[in-house]
Amino acid sequence: MLVMLSAAIAPGLALLSYFYLKDQYETEPISVVVKTFIFGVFLVFPIMFIQYVLETEHILNTDLANAFLWAALLEEFFKWFILIYVIYQHVAFDEPYDGIVYGAAVSLGFATMENILYLLANGVEHAFLRAVLPVSSHALFGVIMGYYLGKAKFSASNNRVYLLLALIIPISLHGVYDYILVSQKFWVYLIMPFMIYLWWLGMKKVKKARLLSDFHAEKLSQNHYLSK
Repeated sequence: MLVMLSAAIAPGLALLSYFYLKDQYETEPISVVVKTFIFGVFLVFPIMFIQYVLETEHILNTDLANAFLWAALLEEFFKWFILIYVIYQHVAFDEPYDGIVYGAAVSLGFATMENILYLLANGVEHAFLRAVLPVSSHALFGVIMGYYLGKAKFSASNNRVYLLLALIIPISLHGVYDYILVSQKFWVYLIMPFMIYLWWLGMKKVKKARLLSDFHAEKLSQNHYLSK
């Protein structure tokens, strides 16, 4: 049991630590990051219940609907909702890169609990594949969501557009990911190029967010200097 729990939890914590430590300025309060992670953990249960009801009632029970609506839309919307109403106006969210930390935290909380339940049901031998695919993909969906939330909060214009992109782009990417897994016979030949693209896109957003934080810090410094 201890081995299984370690294998289930370690990938999520490792990825969260990675994105957390890439914050060049004030690192986020651990308590707020942990709270966001825990919110992600508890999101699993209402989403699982909704998905169970939809499956039982055979509502739009197709591969496309399962991938884009009942998985991607439900999961990414709830994560986005938590970030908007718990983190977006929080005093700790004080630079663009912070969106990436909190986006990764809520997503990895969700992925970690999902991973624990899956390995309990199916065995620890699936731990490596789960770390490479579902856990890392959830982290990257969260990174991309957090990037656009950071843009929304610290941009002078187009805030609503960025808030919408923070939801639509992760849903679209998540939907493609799930659709490959559920509908393609030779899914392994498609999922690996997709994961490479997802990592490239996620790291590109990390780099852009860090540049935005540099610009934000420079702007604050100039305003502080001018106010003297």
